[in-house]
Amino acid sequence: MTPPMKQECRYFLSYSGVKLPINLVSPLEPEALANRNTYIRAWFDARERLIRFEKLVYGEIELVHCYDYDDDGVLRRAEITMLDEEPVCISFDQASSDAPVA
Repeated sequence: MTPPMKQECRYFLSYSGVKLPINLVSPLEPEALANRNTYIRAWFDARERLIRFEKLVYGEIELVHCYDYDDDGVLRRAEITMLDEEPVCISFDQASSDAPVA
């Protein structure tokens, strides 16, 4: 899972909630990043669905989420990587995007 190169990167101050995909809040203008120690850069697909975000702290990527959706826009797979850890992949079944596949 890699960010699409043709999509514009957008910036956010934080996120809220625990349900996937994460809800990004407080958009930031690129000019505001010089004054921030922590921020999120995010990529969205043509349907405005979040497909990747990276949380940066003091210039280092601490957390990455990548998301795959089905044709109906339902989240089917999430890959979560935390600093110095192996990625964790979560697949969601057809019945509910809230129920991970074992």
